[in-house]
Amino acid sequence: MERDEIYLVDMWRIVVREWKWFLLMVVLVLAATYAFTHVARRQWEATAWIQIAQVGQVPQGQDPKVEPLQRVAERLQTKAFQNEVVQSLGLPLDSREAGLYRKSLKVDQLQYAGALVRLTVRADSARQARQFAEATVAQLRVVHQGLEATTLALARARLDEVQADLKDALAERDRLLQTAGRGEAGDKSGQASSLAGVLVASRGEEIRNLQTTRSDLLTRLSASYTYETSLLWPVYVPEGQVFPNAVLFWGVGILAALGLGTFAAVVRNALRRRV
Repeated sequence: MERDEIYLVDMWRIVVREWKWFLLMVVLVLAATYAFTHVARRQWEATAWIQIAQVGQVPQGQDPKVEPLQRVAERLQTKAFQNEVVQSLGLPLDSREAGLYRKSLKVDQLQYAGALVRLTVRADSARQARQFAEATVAQLRVVHQGLEATTLALARARLDEVQADLKDALAERDRLLQTAGRGEAGDKSGQASSLAGVLVASRGEEIRNLQTTRSDLLTRLSASYTYETSLLWPVYVPEGQVFPNAVLFWGVGILAALGLGTFAAVVRNALRRRV
Protein backbone atom coordinates (compact mmCIF):
# COMPACT_ATOMS: atom_id res chain seq x y z
CA MET A 1 0.00 0.00 0.00
CA GLU A 2 2.87 2.39 0.91
CA ARG A 3 4.66 1.66 -2.35
CA ASP A 4 1.53 2.41 -4.32
CA GLU A 5 1.12 5.77 -2.60
CA ILE A 6 4.77 6.66 -3.23
CA TYR A 7 4.42 5.59 -6.88
CA LEU A 8 1.37 7.78 -7.38
CA VAL A 9 3.12 10.75 -5.74
CA ASP A 10 6.15 10.22 -7.96
CA MET A 11 3.90 9.97 -11.01
CA TRP A 12 2.23 13.23 -10.08
CA ARG A 13 5.60 14.93 -9.64
CA ILE A 14 6.67 13.69 -13.08
CA VAL A 15 3.50 15.05 -14.66
CA VAL A 16 3.96 18.41 -12.94
CA ARG A 17 7.61 18.55 -13.99
CA GLU A 18 6.84 17.63 -17.60
CA TRP A 19 3.50 19.42 -17.77
CA LYS A 20 4.16 20.82 -21.22
CA TRP A 21 4.49 17.37 -22.76
CA PHE A 22 1.47 16.13 -20.80
CA LEU A 23 -0.63 19.08 -21.92
CA LEU A 24 0.57 18.79 -25.51
CA MET A 25 -0.49 15.15 -25.77
CA VAL A 26 -3.86 15.86 -24.09
CA VAL A 27 -4.56 18.68 -26.53
CA LEU A 28 -3.58 16.56 -29.53
CA VAL A 29 -5.80 13.63 -28.50
CA LEU A 30 -8.78 15.86 -27.67
CA ALA A 31 -8.33 17.72 -30.95
CA ALA A 32 -8.29 14.40 -32.83
CA THR A 33 -11.44 13.33 -30.98
CA TYR A 34 -13.19 16.59 -31.82
CA ALA A 35 -12.19 16.31 -35.46
CA PHE A 36 -13.35 12.73 -35.74
CA THR A 37 -16.76 13.36 -34.15
CA HIS A 38 -17.36 16.28 -36.52
CA VAL A 39 -15.83 14.91 -39.70
CA ALA A 40 -16.96 11.26 -39.54
CA ARG A 41 -19.96 10.54 -41.71
CA ARG A 42 -23.06 10.13 -39.59
CA GLN A 43 -25.13 6.95 -39.62
CA TRP A 44 -28.68 6.28 -38.51
CA GLU A 45 -30.06 2.84 -37.61
CA ALA A 46 -33.55 1.48 -38.32
CA THR A 47 -35.09 -1.49 -36.51
CA ALA A 48 -37.93 -3.60 -37.94
CA TRP A 49 -39.84 -6.47 -36.35
CA ILE A 50 -41.01 -8.90 -39.04
CA GLN A 51 -43.90 -11.35 -38.72
CA ILE A 52 -43.29 -14.32 -41.03
CA ALA A 53 -46.13 -15.46 -43.27
CA GLN A 54 -48.25 -18.40 -42.13
CA VAL A 55 -50.79 -20.68 -43.79
CA GLY A 56 -53.19 -22.27 -41.31
CA GLN A 57 -54.31 -25.06 -43.65
CA VAL A 58 -51.28 -27.39 -43.60
CA PRO A 59 -50.95 -31.11 -42.86
CA GLN A 60 -50.96 -32.01 -39.18
CA GLY A 61 -47.50 -31.81 -37.61
CA GLN A 62 -46.14 -29.44 -40.26
CA ASP A 63 -44.94 -25.95 -39.37
CA PRO A 64 -47.57 -23.45 -40.55
CA LYS A 65 -44.85 -20.84 -41.17
CA VAL A 66 -44.14 -20.49 -44.87
CA GLU A 67 -40.40 -20.58 -44.10
CA PRO A 68 -38.49 -21.53 -40.90
CA LEU A 69 -36.90 -18.62 -39.03
CA GLN A 70 -33.38 -19.97 -39.52
CA ARG A 71 -33.88 -20.07 -43.27
CA VAL A 72 -35.38 -16.57 -43.23
CA ALA A 73 -32.30 -15.26 -41.39
CA GLU A 74 -30.00 -16.95 -43.89
CA ARG A 75 -31.99 -15.59 -46.84
CA LEU A 76 -31.84 -12.01 -45.54
CA GLN A 77 -28.05 -12.24 -45.27
CA THR A 78 -27.46 -13.51 -48.80
CA LYS A 79 -25.94 -11.05 -51.26
CA ALA A 80 -28.48 -11.95 -53.94
CA PHE A 81 -31.42 -10.98 -51.73
CA GLN A 82 -29.70 -7.79 -50.58
CA ASN A 83 -28.99 -6.82 -54.20
CA GLU A 84 -32.70 -7.17 -55.00
CA VAL A 85 -33.53 -4.82 -52.11
CA VAL A 86 -30.95 -2.27 -53.33
CA GLN A 87 -32.29 -2.45 -56.90
CA SER A 88 -35.87 -2.01 -55.67
CA LEU A 89 -34.79 1.38 -54.27
CA GLY A 90 -33.14 2.36 -57.56
CA LEU A 91 -29.59 2.46 -56.15
CA PRO A 92 -26.46 1.17 -57.91
CA LEU A 93 -25.18 -2.13 -56.50
CA ASP A 94 -21.68 -0.68 -56.06
CA SER A 95 -22.80 2.53 -54.34
CA ARG A 96 -21.69 3.52 -50.86
CA GLU A 97 -25.28 3.29 -49.62
CA ALA A 98 -25.56 -0.29 -50.85
CA GLY A 99 -22.26 -1.23 -49.22
CA LEU A 100 -23.29 0.25 -45.87
CA TYR A 101 -26.64 -1.58 -46.09
CA ARG A 102 -24.99 -4.96 -46.68
CA LYS A 103 -22.34 -4.40 -44.02
CA SER A 104 -24.73 -3.20 -41.31
CA LEU A 105 -27.64 -5.60 -41.84
CA LYS A 106 -28.18 -7.77 -38.76
CA VAL A 107 -30.87 -10.36 -38.11
CA ASP A 108 -32.05 -11.78 -34.76
CA GLN A 109 -34.53 -14.62 -34.31
CA LEU A 110 -37.01 -13.90 -31.51
CA GLN A 111 -38.46 -17.32 -30.67
CA TYR A 112 -39.84 -16.12 -27.34
CA ALA A 113 -41.85 -13.35 -29.02
CA GLY A 114 -44.03 -15.54 -31.21
CA ALA A 115 -41.47 -16.46 -33.86
CA LEU A 116 -40.49 -12.98 -35.03
CA VAL A 117 -37.41 -11.70 -36.85
CA ARG A 118 -35.76 -8.46 -35.77
CA LEU A 119 -33.87 -6.62 -38.50
CA THR A 120 -31.49 -3.68 -38.08
CA VAL A 121 -29.87 -1.69 -40.90
CA ARG A 122 -27.87 1.54 -41.11
CA ALA A 123 -27.83 4.39 -43.61
CA ASP A 124 -26.57 7.94 -44.06
CA SER A 125 -29.90 9.44 -42.99
CA ALA A 126 -32.88 8.49 -40.86
CA ARG A 127 -35.15 8.55 -43.92
CA GLN A 128 -32.91 6.25 -45.94
CA ALA A 129 -32.50 3.83 -43.03
CA ARG A 130 -36.30 3.56 -42.82
CA GLN A 131 -36.53 3.01 -46.59
CA PHE A 132 -33.99 0.20 -46.48
CA ALA A 133 -35.84 -1.56 -43.65
CA GLU A 134 -39.23 -1.25 -45.35
CA ALA A 135 -37.81 -2.36 -48.73
CA THR A 136 -36.25 -5.43 -47.09
CA VAL A 137 -39.61 -6.46 -45.61
CA ALA A 138 -41.38 -5.79 -48.92
CA GLN A 139 -38.90 -7.96 -50.85
CA LEU A 140 -39.22 -10.75 -48.28
CA ARG A 141 -43.01 -10.57 -48.63
CA VAL A 142 -42.71 -11.05 -52.40
CA VAL A 143 -40.55 -14.15 -51.91
CA HIS A 144 -42.94 -15.63 -49.34
CA GLN A 145 -45.98 -14.94 -51.52
CA GLY A 146 -44.45 -17.23 -54.12
CA LEU A 147 -43.72 -19.91 -51.54
CA GLU A 148 -47.21 -19.93 -50.06
CA ALA A 149 -49.11 -19.61 -53.34
CA THR A 150 -49.49 -23.37 -53.92
CA THR A 151 -50.60 -24.14 -50.37
CA LEU A 152 -53.12 -21.30 -50.39
CA ALA A 153 -54.46 -22.35 -53.79
CA LEU A 154 -55.01 -25.91 -52.57
CA ALA A 155 -56.72 -24.73 -49.38
CA ARG A 156 -59.05 -22.39 -51.27
CA ALA A 157 -59.81 -25.06 -53.86
CA ARG A 158 -60.72 -27.42 -51.02
CA LEU A 159 -63.00 -24.75 -49.53
CA ASP A 160 -64.75 -24.22 -52.87
CA GLU A 161 -65.22 -27.97 -53.23
CA VAL A 162 -66.73 -28.30 -49.75
CA GLN A 163 -69.08 -25.36 -50.33
CA ALA A 164 -70.24 -26.84 -53.64
CA ASP A 165 -70.87 -30.23 -52.00
CA LEU A 166 -72.76 -28.51 -49.19
CA LYS A 167 -74.94 -26.63 -51.65
CA ASP A 168 -75.76 -29.86 -53.50
CA ALA A 169 -76.51 -31.68 -50.23
CA LEU A 170 -78.88 -28.93 -49.08
CA ALA A 171 -80.67 -28.97 -52.42
CA GLU A 172 -80.97 -32.78 -52.29
CA ARG A 173 -82.36 -32.65 -48.75
CA ASP A 174 -85.01 -30.12 -49.80
CA ARG A 175 -85.97 -32.32 -52.74
CA LEU A 176 -86.31 -35.37 -50.48
CA LEU A 177 -88.46 -33.43 -48.04
CA GLN A 178 -90.78 -32.40 -50.87
CA THR A 179 -90.91 -36.00 -52.14
CA ALA A 180 -91.67 -37.26 -48.64
CA GLY A 181 -94.53 -34.76 -48.33
CA ARG A 182 -96.10 -35.89 -51.57
CA GLY A 183 -95.58 -39.54 -50.64
CA GLU A 184 -97.44 -39.17 -47.37
CA ALA A 185 -100.39 -37.73 -49.20
CA GLY A 186 -100.61 -40.58 -51.76
CA ASP A 187 -99.25 -43.60 -49.88
CA LYS A 188 -101.35 -44.69 -46.94
CA SER A 189 -99.00 -47.56 -46.05
CA GLY A 190 -96.29 -45.07 -45.06
CA GLN A 191 -93.46 -46.99 -46.79
CA ALA A 192 -92.51 -44.05 -49.04
CA SER A 193 -92.54 -41.72 -46.07
CA SER A 194 -90.25 -44.00 -44.06
CA LEU A 195 -87.78 -44.37 -46.93
CA ALA A 196 -87.72 -40.59 -47.46
CA GLY A 197 -87.14 -40.09 -43.73
CA VAL A 198 -84.10 -42.38 -43.82
CA LEU A 199 -82.66 -40.55 -46.82
CA VAL A 200 -83.29 -37.16 -45.21
CA ALA A 201 -81.52 -38.28 -42.02
CA SER A 202 -78.56 -39.52 -44.05
CA ARG A 203 -78.35 -36.23 -45.89
CA GLY A 204 -78.60 -34.34 -42.62
CA GLU A 205 -75.53 -36.12 -41.24
CA GLU A 206 -73.60 -35.40 -44.42
CA ILE A 207 -74.64 -31.73 -44.26
CA ARG A 208 -73.45 -31.42 -40.67
CA ASN A 209 -70.06 -32.91 -41.57
CA LEU A 210 -69.70 -30.57 -44.54
CA GLN A 211 -70.67 -27.56 -42.42
CA THR A 212 -68.06 -28.53 -39.81
CA THR A 213 -65.39 -28.91 -42.49
CA ARG A 214 -66.29 -25.58 -44.07
CA SER A 215 -66.22 -23.81 -40.71
CA ASP A 216 -62.78 -25.27 -39.95
CA LEU A 217 -61.43 -24.21 -43.36
CA LEU A 218 -62.82 -20.68 -43.00
CA THR A 219 -61.25 -20.39 -39.54
CA ARG A 220 -57.85 -21.59 -40.73
CA LEU A 221 -57.95 -19.25 -43.73
CA SER A 222 -58.94 -16.27 -41.58
CA ALA A 223 -56.51 -13.49 -40.68
CA SER A 224 -55.79 -15.11 -37.30
CA TYR A 225 -54.22 -18.23 -38.85
CA THR A 226 -53.29 -17.25 -42.41
CA TYR A 227 -51.43 -14.01 -43.10
CA GLU A 228 -48.61 -12.55 -45.18
CA THR A 229 -45.13 -11.51 -44.13
CA SER A 230 -45.39 -7.99 -42.76
CA LEU A 231 -44.12 -5.47 -40.24
CA LEU A 232 -45.53 -6.21 -36.83
CA TRP A 233 -44.92 -2.59 -35.76
CA PRO A 234 -43.76 0.49 -37.68
CA VAL A 235 -40.04 0.74 -38.36
CA TYR A 236 -38.27 2.47 -35.47
CA VAL A 237 -35.54 5.03 -36.15
CA PRO A 238 -34.12 7.01 -33.18
CA GLU A 239 -33.87 10.78 -33.55
CA GLY A 240 -30.10 10.85 -33.02
CA GLN A 241 -27.46 9.10 -35.08
CA VAL A 242 -25.88 5.88 -33.81
CA PHE A 243 -22.47 6.71 -35.28
CA PRO A 244 -20.42 8.52 -34.25
CA ASN A 245 -21.65 8.31 -30.66
CA ALA A 246 -20.46 11.62 -29.19
CA VAL A 247 -20.75 10.57 -25.54
CA LEU A 248 -18.87 7.31 -26.11
CA PHE A 249 -16.11 8.84 -28.24
CA TRP A 250 -15.56 11.78 -25.92
CA GLY A 251 -15.37 9.44 -22.93
CA VAL A 252 -12.79 7.27 -24.67
CA GLY A 253 -10.98 10.36 -25.94
CA ILE A 254 -10.63 11.90 -22.47
CA LEU A 255 -9.33 8.65 -20.99
CA ALA A 256 -6.93 8.21 -23.89
CA ALA A 257 -5.75 11.83 -23.54
CA LEU A 258 -4.97 11.42 -19.84
CA GLY A 259 -3.25 8.08 -20.39
CA LEU A 260 -1.15 9.18 -23.37
CA GLY A 261 -0.36 12.48 -21.68
CA THR A 262 0.98 10.68 -18.64
CA PHE A 263 2.92 8.29 -20.85
CA ALA A 264 4.47 11.20 -22.77
CA ALA A 265 5.50 12.88 -19.50
CA VAL A 266 7.08 9.67 -18.18
CA VAL A 267 8.99 9.09 -21.43
CA ARG A 268 10.22 12.70 -21.50
CA ASN A 269 11.30 12.46 -17.86
CA ALA A 270 13.21 9.23 -18.55
CA LEU A 271 15.00 10.77 -21.50
CA ARG A 272 15.90 13.86 -19.46
CA ARG A 273 17.37 11.73 -16.63
CA ARG A 274 19.37 9.65 -19.11
CA VAL A 275 20.88 12.76 -20.62
